[in-house]
Amino acid sequence: MDQETFQHSIRKLLKNVGVTTQQEIEKAVAEGLEAGHLTGDERLPARVTVEVDGLSLALTFDGDITLE
Repeated sequence: MDQETFQHSIRKLLKNVGVTTQQEIEKAVAEGLEAGHLTGDERLPARVTVEVDGLSLALTFDGDITLE
């Protein structure tokens, strides 16, 4: 196993996940505000799960997204 290639592929995956997830959350919040489903002062509970097939690995992270 090439450690550098391995670590680079993990960082690349996590960067893609982070950037795409942030963009989608921002889009959904903007749509929720525009539609009146959100007022702009919410605290939105969020959960992220990472699974790696072939490793039987599933990690779950809980947190909040605050709008104000």
